[in-house]
Formats: sequence, structure tokens, C-alpha cells
Amino acid sequence: MTEDDDSVWTETTSLVDIRRDLHAHPEAGWKEFRTTALVASELDRLGFTLHLGAEAMAVDERLGVPDESELAAARTRARDENAPEAMLERMGAVTGLVAEKSYGDSGPVVGIRVDMDALELVETRAESHHPVREGFVSRHPKEMHACGHDGHTAIGIGLARELDDQSAFDGTLKLFFQPAEEGGRGAIPMSLSGHVDDVDCFVALHLGLGNATGTVIAGYDRPLCNCKFTVQFRGQSAHAGHAPEAGANALQAATTAIQNLYSISRHSDGASRVNVGGVTSPNGHNVISDHAEMMIEVRGETAEINQYMIDEARRITTHAAKMHGVTHDIETYGKTTTFKSDDEMINKVSTSASTVDSVTNVLRHEQFGASEDASYLIRRVQEQGGKATFVGIGSDHPDGHHTPHFDIDEASIRIGVDVLSKTINRL
Repeated sequence: MTEDDDSVWTETTSLVDIRRDLHAHPEAGWKEFRTTALVASELDRLGFTLHLGAEAMAVDERLGVPDESELAAARTRARDENAPEAMLERMGAVTGLVAEKSYGDSGPVVGIRVDMDALELVETRAESHHPVREGFVSRHPKEMHACGHDGHTAIGIGLARELDDQSAFDGTLKLFFQPAEEGGRGAIPMSLSGHVDDVDCFVALHLGLGNATGTVIAGYDRPLCNCKFTVQFRGQSAHAGHAPEAGANALQAATTAIQNLYSISRHSDGASRVNVGGVTSPNGHNVISDHAEMMIEVRGETAEINQYMIDEARRITTHAAKMHGVTHDIETYGKTTTFKSDDEMINKVSTSASTVDSVTNVLRHEQFGASEDASYLIRRVQEQGGKATFVGIGSDHPDGHHTPHFDIDEASIRIGVDVLSKTINRL
């Protein structure tokens, strides 16, 4: 793709070019209008039944949704960047897609989840950065595919194409193109949509995660549970020199909370984490702060430990507000849980991966060191009697995930398609 090439994909557009087009047009969580519309158009061409936007999820269960003006601006931008109008109209103000197709009546229902969203991050413009050199660096200020979701989306499309070209699979395929993975916002509403309730075998996937190209992890499991929330402290402005006693300092409440959040006792039953990712309080030098916003994240090795951290964080912020005479509101921004991959699925993936020529190393189990909101989809499938796993597809990265220099090895896209298509046929 070139910097001036804004054409919509065709049936001859390669998966690498699709990935590069997505990388050049990143869309943060719940703003993936162009991505969803283009994917939907491609899968419609391939004969899939489409469930778009509100049809793909329980809308009222969404977390961390931007305000209406942000969504409207993102939708307008998507239209300006050649998103298929018919699909934009069908999805309305909600992104996300579940696409399904039957290849036979006797096989299982197989679900594959790929995430589509980008991060709110400024991509580097250094000449050493591959997307800069090849002309597909992000065109959107403060948005970047810095976690490989552009590659994940390309793998999902490649899988739909691959199965369309062969008939070994005798079952139903459901592709879950999930919005808002970052922050743990999109999987809960998709898991409650009803679309996963009949899934017999389920695979979520991720590129990289510290593994070299050619390595496949058949079963990641036990990610940390996670909860992100935003706290708004509201006080009373006053002149800091003339009448400071007339004010109620929201920023002081926030800083009191920060100090005590990091003092939460760690739990004896397993790992726990807490972090304050940002504090904002725009005031002048001589103004008592009347408003402060704080972003908090807690994690726990188990759901119980995570809940302990949530309860402690809420208790501390509540008492910090009371101590300084301000009010506060706490809003959950995103949430994940934990899971264990099923051995039956791990066996199928590892056996299939070992038959792919470009795969050089297959590992059965690895512990997922961070958090992942596919956990809710995996847990839902398992609760309904299905089997699930989280697969890692190795990809050489020049820098770590969530950094301005992140990029994927595009050879890993084909590996992902081959591993998953062989797994589906084996199922």
C-alpha cells in the first residue's frame, strides 16, 4: 500500500496488504468503524452471515465507551477513509462483528476470536521503523496498532478465505471480530450476546508475546484478573493565597489516595498488583483544585484476589475523598478474569502446528503473564460445555508491545492462518 492508496480491499488484496492498510488506519476501542465495515464487506463476499454492531453483543454491558461526539467523529472519519457505506449503516453506532458460515451439519461449531482495536499511542516516525520505510505508518494522531491486532484481524480474514477454498471442515465456523480489547472492555458484552453459547470448540489468539516467529504456544492460561476504573474527585475552587480555607482540594484527595493505594497489603494466596496510570487536574498555580481525575488498575492471580484489590482500592478512594471534604464517583472502565485452557484443545492445536512447515517450535503450555479479556469468552464457552484455548503465534518484534516502535513480523500472519485452519480441520 502507498500513502496515497485508499482503495477498499478486493478479493486479490493480500493479507499483508490488508494488515498494512489496517495499520495505517488504526482505531481505538469502540471506534473501529472502518475496520468493522471493511471486514464485514470481505466476509459478506465470502458468503458469511453477518451479525453487525448491536447484533454482535449485549450493548448495555459495554464498558469504557467514548462519548457520543467521539463516536460520531470516528464514524465520519471512517466514511472519509472509504469504509463501505452499507456496512456503516448496518452497524450504526456500535462496532464489532460476529460472522458465521456452515460447511456441513455433522461437525462442531468452532469459534475463533480476533481483536481489532488499536491503542491510544503516538507511533514513531523514525526512519528505522518498518511502517515508516514502507509507507503504512499510522495516519491517525495518537492512535497506533502497537499490540498486533491489525495482524490478528488479517489472520481472521485469511482463515475465512482459507476455509472457503477447501471443504475438509464439516461444521460451522463463527468468527468473532471483537472491539475494545485494550482495557478489557469488549469481551464481556460479546460473551453475553448468545453467539458463543452453542460453540463446541473455541480459540482466541495473539501474536508475539515475547515468542519468536515460528514458535506456537498451544495453550496460554492463568492470566491475571484485572479491573480498571476511573475516579472523579470534585471539590470547591478557592484562591490559594487569599482564602485557601474556603476551598475543598480535589487534587489533595487524589494524592492521598495514590499514596495509600500503593500501600495495599499484598495477598498471601497469590500475586496482586496496583497501579495509578494517570492523574489530571488542570488548574492555575494559585487555584485550589475543584476537580481531579485518577485512573487506577488492579490485578489479581485469582478472581478472589482481584476482588480483594478492587474492594481495597474503592475503600481507600472513598476515605481519601471524605478526609478532604470532596465528593467522588468511581466508574469501571474495563475488566478481565482468568481461565485455564482445555487439554483437548491444546492437543489439537499442538498436533496441527507441528505439521506446518514454517513452525519450528511448539510449546503446549505457558502462563499468560498479563491480562486478556478473551478470558470472558473462554469462560463462557467452558460454562456452556465447550472446550477452549488461547493460542500464541510467535512474531519477531523490534520492540515490546504497547510501545511507539512496535511492529510484527508479517510472516507470522500466514503461520497463524495455517495453524488455525489445520486445527479446525482436525476438529
